[in-house]
Amino acid sequence: MIQNITDLSRKLDTGALKSADLVAEALDRIAGPEGQEGRVFLSVYDAAARAQAEWLDTARAKGIPLPRHAGIPIAVKDLFDVKGEVTRAGSRVLDGQPPAEADAAIVLRLRRAGFVIVGKTNMTEFAYSGLGMNAHFGTPRNPRDTTADRIPGGSSSGAGVAVAAGLVPAAIGTDTGGSCRIPAAFCGVVGFKPTSSRVPKEGTVPLSRTLDCIGPLATSVSCCAVLDSVLAGGEGEDVPSFPEGGLRLGVLEGYVTEHLDSGVGAAFQAMLTRLSRRGVRLTPLTIGELADLPKINAKGGLVGAEAHAWHAPLLETRADFYDPWVRERFSAGRSQTAEDYIRVIEARARLRALVAERQAPFDALLLPTVQIVAPTIESLADSAVSAPVNLLCLRNTAVGNFLDLPAISIPCHDEGALPVGAMLMGRTGDDRRLLSIARGLEGTIRSH
Repeated sequence: MIQNITDLSRKLDTGALKSADLVAEALDRIAGPEGQEGRVFLSVYDAAARAQAEWLDTARAKGIPLPRHAGIPIAVKDLFDVKGEVTRAGSRVLDGQPPAEADAAIVLRLRRAGFVIVGKTNMTEFAYSGLGMNAHFGTPRNPRDTTADRIPGGSSSGAGVAVAAGLVPAAIGTDTGGSCRIPAAFCGVVGFKPTSSRVPKEGTVPLSRTLDCIGPLATSVSCCAVLDSVLAGGEGEDVPSFPEGGLRLGVLEGYVTEHLDSGVGAAFQAMLTRLSRRGVRLTPLTIGELADLPKINAKGGLVGAEAHAWHAPLLETRADFYDPWVRERFSAGRSQTAEDYIRVIEARARLRALVAERQAPFDALLLPTVQIVAPTIESLADSAVSAPVNLLCLRNTAVGNFLDLPAISIPCHDEGALPVGAMLMGRTGDDRRLLSIARGLEGTIRSH
């Protein structure tokens, strides 16, 4: 399957490719071994997707004007409402809830842009983990290692696997502490987290209404830019590539590099060398105050308080239906007081102002997306091991959520090595400029 959205659009528009064939290929792959026996997709809209593709082909043949990306298959996370279907959020807790009365705002925007939604992807239960494991429906295996069963990263686990395995050209996920970027880094694809207010969240099961973001996972920065435009209410425009020469990047050190494993460290350093040789000005930058984040969020932070508030009624009536590991994380938010919550909000405002000042001299900040490569599923069987690994997976990406900075993860590992992501972070609200910078740097960031 051709994976670049712009190339697919061009071929569909010229008649060199039929949407029916493209969608059929995606559905066949989802039903095949790459779909991992239902662990990647939790819902598949086979008949509806094929019918939509056939209609679009007929309309195009008749010269009926269509949106520029009409006919391209795409997947959405199991966190978004689809009219007539119960939104499960990767859980059994909501099985008894009524079906959604309308599509989520972003599902509607994708449909209006002509994308063919082929199904809903698996995820961590209620999006509350960066590992991507699911005790109810099974954990999708990371497709980048055929010798061991490694985690895909979460919470948008199925989205990362679906794109990495070539099941769909792109998928839409959510990101509250790294849930688009962690699976992108672990699975070797591109994942983008926008400024929180950029994309509407109506019809999405919340984790933290303050920090939740909705973004794409795809094979390239260009594809993410196209989808970011659609999700934000645009027409699916790409961004130009910002010239490499003279760009000023602040390379974050300290808190975000304290636990780098050797594979991540080597890949990241080699990428810095490539960037420097291309004329990118790199300046080491330590923001010591980031080390306060664990203390600020010691009682669960905004996520803990806001997630518990939404789940409190379900924890009273449906507690036994939760994965115990996830349930424990929700219950932890019960101990927070109103004062605790306000103190986190105040600390966030102070830290955002400080980082904005330190960030001002740079076009973007650069850091490893995750400090480790994807561990094996087996190694995380004990919660005493999985809990600290989960926190480490979220450590770097959560910085962008707490500061409400747009951020994008791009693969930077050598071919054949376990995937490693490099993350660019821009200024709040300056999402399209960050995407333009990322597109200009993408060829150098990726190892050739």
